Amino acid sequence: MKFKIHRGTKEIGGSCVEVWTANTRILLDFGMPLVNRDGSEFDFSKYKNLTTHELIEREVLPDIKGLYDETDKIIDGVIISHPHMDHYGLCNFINRNVKFYLGEATHKIIEISNLFMPQQINIVNANYFEKEKKFQIGDISITPYWADHSAFDAYSFLVEADGKSLFYSGDFRSHGRKANAFKWFTHNAPQHVDYLLLEGTTIGRESKPFKPETEIENDFVKVFQEQNKINLIYSSGQNIDRIVSIFRACIKTNKILVVDVYIATVLKTLSDFAKIPYPSKEFKNLKVMFPYYTSRRLKNEGNKTILYQFTNYKITKEEISNQADKIVMLVRPSMQKDLENIKGIDGGNLIYSMWEGYLQKSGTKKLLDYLTNRNFTIHKIHTSGHADTQTLKQMVEAIKPKNIVPIHTFSKSEYSGIFSTPIVEINDGETISID
Repeated sequence: MKFKIHRGTKEIGGSCVEVWTANTRILLDFGMPLVNRDGSEFDFSKYKNLTTHELIEREVLPDIKGLYDETDKIIDGVIISHPHMDHYGLCNFINRNVKFYLGEATHKIIEISNLFMPQQINIVNANYFEKEKKFQIGDISITPYWADHSAFDAYSFLVEADGKSLFYSGDFRSHGRKANAFKWFTHNAPQHVDYLLLEGTTIGRESKPFKPETEIENDFVKVFQEQNKINLIYSSGQNIDRIVSIFRACIKTNKILVVDVYIATVLKTLSDFAKIPYPSKEFKNLKVMFPYYTSRRLKNEGNKTILYQFTNYKITKEEISNQADKIVMLVRPSMQKDLENIKGIDGGNLIYSMWEGYLQKSGTKKLLDYLTNRNFTIHKIHTSGHADTQTLKQMVEAIKPKNIVPIHTFSKSEYSGIFSTPIVEINDGETISID
């Protein structure tokens, strides 16, 4: 068995790992880069008019035979670890005859994103796996392990063939609402694998333990207890752990949680996979607001059914204005026009609940400037979606790998100072043969 990291040995995002034997080839993830080769922010709009061949020449797409066309034997399968764009965002370039392997909930999230966002990543040849159930692609066997991560339905993978093994950590942590999943893993991990491909998103940053999601919930409670203020929260609509924390804090402080129709659709869809709050009779303090731009787009694209499914749980801008001190509302930059039409909210709180790196984006800056001009107080309440150093060590201790390969990191040279296991630093495109 051999493997090659096409992207990820020296950057976070754009993950793509090829694994093959004499008879079978698979990919683990096929993500959109977050940065260019020079470290600047990646912007795909600069490349959207280029052909697949031109994108390969520019090193936006990796040069993988049989992935884009059928001039070579097509690749046997593409496995998606979780529904974050830096792990699946280039999949629309893949030949439609290639088989995909992913969690069912991951597929649902990708389909929702296609409806509400500019992306169009249609995975038509989908095969669903389940946690801890081994499946086969040719002569390669794969076992998915459920991971605690800020993405819903995230997995790590054990890959075995030719009597050899590698473990792909994907993105994971141990301080989220699925912390027990990682605890279970530490007692049931495959051991003595030949290579552990270990994500190091947080290596090079502060090494102290990250706040657990339960403490984040308490931080929300403290802010919500302030009197006579609306609370707006800028957070990812797909970070279900965070939305649950916000909802629970609303229950504790007798607040009404307002989400837009996009987040409402995410919650309703994922309620089939986990017990989470969603707009329904069961969760009376969860209401839905219909933003101008989102609603217009859904109507124009013939998706009125999606738009109108939450009319029984609608809250108007006037109703928000009339009880602003009871409202906790999830917002994002595209909703500024809607905020301009809500009266009586000046002097409220804006809670920024995402990675601080996104504060540099122009849309985020514009939203914060707008609310600052309305005398909002800015709070930052967040914890990482990735493992801290102690959790990385726990995974290594559980697996006891023969070798560690840094991936999904800007700081691969620092691994050797953290782990006693041999570190194999490789470059993008370098082939490793597991002998």
